[in-house]
Amino acid sequence: MKLQRKSGLQALTVGAVAITGALVLTACGSDNNGGGSSPSSSSQPSGSSSANASGISCAQGQLLASGSSAQQNAIEAWVKNYQQACNGATINYKTSSSGEGIIDFNQGTDAFAGSDSPLKPEEVDASKKVCSGGQGINIPMVGGPIAIGYNLPGVNGLVLDASTIAKIFNGKITTWNDKAIKALNPSATLPSTKIQTVHRQDDSGTTDNLTKYLSGAAKADWPYEHAKAWAPKGGQAAAKSSGVSALVKQTEGSIGYFELSYATSQSIPTVKIATGASQPVEATTQNASAGIAQAKVVGTGSDLALDLGAAYTTKADNAYPIVLVTYEIACDKGNKASSLPLTKSFLNYIASDGGQQQLSTAGYAPLPTEIATKVRATIAALS
Repeated sequence: MKLQRKSGLQALTVGAVAITGALVLTACGSDNNGGGSSPSSSSQPSGSSSANASGISCAQGQLLASGSSAQQNAIEAWVKNYQQACNGATINYKTSSSGEGIIDFNQGTDAFAGSDSPLKPEEVDASKKVCSGGQGINIPMVGGPIAIGYNLPGVNGLVLDASTIAKIFNGKITTWNDKAIKALNPSATLPSTKIQTVHRQDDSGTTDNLTKYLSGAAKADWPYEHAKAWAPKGGQAAAKSSGVSALVKQTEGSIGYFELSYATSQSIPTVKIATGASQPVEATTQNASAGIAQAKVVGTGSDLALDLGAAYTTKADNAYPIVLVTYEIACDKGNKASSLPLTKSFLNYIASDGGQQQLSTAGYAPLPTEIATKVRATIAALS
């Protein structure tokens, strides 16, 4: 990802986070996740853990993971802080897409996968081959708004509603001075510029969550099922959230969707959503947390898959409706004994109050307290 970061986050020139520090994980039930221990300045055995002055219980080994580009900025911040607290090792998160991350995890390549959509039943079945005696589960970790970013010089504070967004991305509204957009922005001077829509070309949990919102809030104007693959014809496609945001940034008249962190880092204006609340709702981390707080846990056992349906149709003031939650897909059972302390060390850190508090500065929304408490209990029970 090639972005200018806030809060000291560094830009990447490739779609991966590869940082030398002190953590190494192996895949759940697999011997093929990094080929063993990396050199370390510590004499502590791989897989062991120790308390750190920062309060993090450090562990050694090698972390390989991949998946969602939605959480990349969060992962970067977490990796940086973890490694500053825990001397010398390697962490590698390959940014690809939710779909690719799940494939890698189920092939035994990675310790965990990042996905913006929970596992499908067939993906859970496939995970049992690498999770010895267990299966892959969904652990919510990163919340946030899906921002609708646009490039329309001279137009600030653009307001759209679910129906208008659906018609724009479905090719039914094609110019910026369309009467439906004018009605929502009566004081704006809207040009006759042709609208250029930008969408993901890869299977994406961000796409899945946006289309869940459109299916729920604008069903009459969105004739497609929600899916990770983009269904409408037309528009321009780009790889990963970084690619979509970059294309919007450079294309006048364009509109696209991506996590708020990408809009913030590139100074891309975002749409306010008219939901029926007293005022149109801005895409902010605080407003997204208000939406996510309405989610219900629908997973069973240790699985914490969430239903965000109530957020999509909310009319509550200051509750942003287009939200997603990125899950860390991990084995509930079947972790190798040598890697289990390492897996739990990193996941415990990012689920902690300190880890979650980092999210706001990177454009994400911390998990609501009730959900975060369940997440920590699930991590503690990994075996």
